[in-house]
Amino acid sequence: MSRKQKRVIPGFGVSMGVTISILSLVVLIPLASLVVYSAQLGPKEFFTVITRPRVLSSFWVSFITAFIASVINAVMGTIIAWVLVRYTFPGKRIMDGIIELPFALPTAVAGISLTSLMADTGWVGSIFAKFGIKIAYTKTGITLALVFIGIPFVVRAVQPVLEKFDSTYEEAASVLGAKRTTIFRKVILPELLPALFTGAGLAFGRCLGEYGSVVFIAGNQPFKTEITPLIIMSELQEYDYPAATSIALVMLVFSFLTLFLVNLMQARNAKILGGKS
Repeated sequence: MSRKQKRVIPGFGVSMGVTISILSLVVLIPLASLVVYSAQLGPKEFFTVITRPRVLSSFWVSFITAFIASVINAVMGTIIAWVLVRYTFPGKRIMDGIIELPFALPTAVAGISLTSLMADTGWVGSIFAKFGIKIAYTKTGITLALVFIGIPFVVRAVQPVLEKFDSTYEEAASVLGAKRTTIFRKVILPELLPALFTGAGLAFGRCLGEYGSVVFIAGNQPFKTEITPLIIMSELQEYDYPAATSIALVMLVFSFLTLFLVNLMQARNAKILGGKS
């Protein structure tokens, strides 16, 4: 007769109860409040609020800048992760730590710093201003701010995969005469794609709702550079909670779909890796 297995933590019932309680208090109840406040509006008023021209324009600005920033992060993040994993150089540990700086830095500080740099009188903005290129208070400035915020997600998603990657596959391809670009495209990239899409998806979700680092550099021009979080804040300042929560609910749905796709991809990748083993 086998001995009863001892567990460090309580049984499934107690553990699941605590988990659901914490999840409800921290996540489910606050998100449910969006639905409750939005329900104060009828279906017709709800669609009237979220389809106002100014709101639709803010949706477009937020989505397009978040998408472009995520694509840039996917490329730049992969390059940074590659350098950190494959090369040894002075200051490598410092550079590896700096990658996580956007996580720790207050977003308002990041926004003010980027605005001072990218403005026409700033160090970077003044250079481009000589050629008639304006960065601050444009969609370009918003995208750069979102790149700053989102790049750690891609680096930290790709880096572990590169560290665990078996270099014998590269050596075998090289012995067979494959070029470096072919090796990366045919051997390395397929292994990186799941992590790459995961990091880019998480970055997109974060960029979609970013406010503090964007509001300063955006300029907040209606129908040009006004982002959706600013619209929500404006509605809250006017005490129009149903309208604010209705707009926020749309952002929540898109963020949920993004995270759902990310988790679906992770589950699929885990199943493929499990099948290989």
